[in-house]
Amino acid sequence: MRTPDEYSSNISRCVQLKQRKLIGLKSYDCHLLMQEFLPIAIRCSLPEKVCSVLIDLSNFFKDLCSKVLQESDFDLLEYRAASTLCEMEKKFPPSFFTIMVHLVIHLANEARLAGPVIYRWMYPVERFLLTLKTYVRNRASPEGSIAEGYLANECLTFASRYLVGTETSLNQSTRNEEDQNVANDEEVSIFANVGRPLGREKK
Repeated sequence: MRTPDEYSSNISRCVQLKQRKLIGLKSYDCHLLMQEFLPIAIRCSLPEKVCSVLIDLSNFFKDLCSKVLQESDFDLLEYRAASTLCEMEKKFPPSFFTIMVHLVIHLANEARLAGPVIYRWMYPVERFLLTLKTYVRNRASPEGSIAEGYLANECLTFASRYLVGTETSLNQSTRNEEDQNVANDEEVSIFANVGRPLGREKK
């Protein structure tokens, strides 16, 4: 499966075919698997009754993590969480229902009290902590290494703003940068074919 640039990590690298496991997934990758990829994968591989329940659960999390939620949406989410868990109790064994599964019933009320989930999750913090972890050179005093590395990075960032005509981390183009000036002059501007196809050129 191909995803947009920087949408997720390369999940195909985490697949162990012999063990039939996904190893080394980041927390955001698990989040995407639950919301986006799982409904597509199970649609033709599981019975319809089981498939519909899991798709409802995935859609519940997708709606819960949306950027905009109205007050009336929380009532609907609470009802959907309860009805989905009831359907799951009919179709899955009791050993499936750990405490984490039962916590789903409280997520809609938590979002009502604390605000949308997307503004409270830990993914940006985890990425920043990974950046700080790369600054550690002396494991005997990691705090000093992190402070020195952070200060050095800030100094380099400040200095790079004054470098004209040099590609730095602040002005470098993205991996799939589109050249907005590439267009056919013979075409009308509103129908101009701007950009280029990605991937290897076909022969």
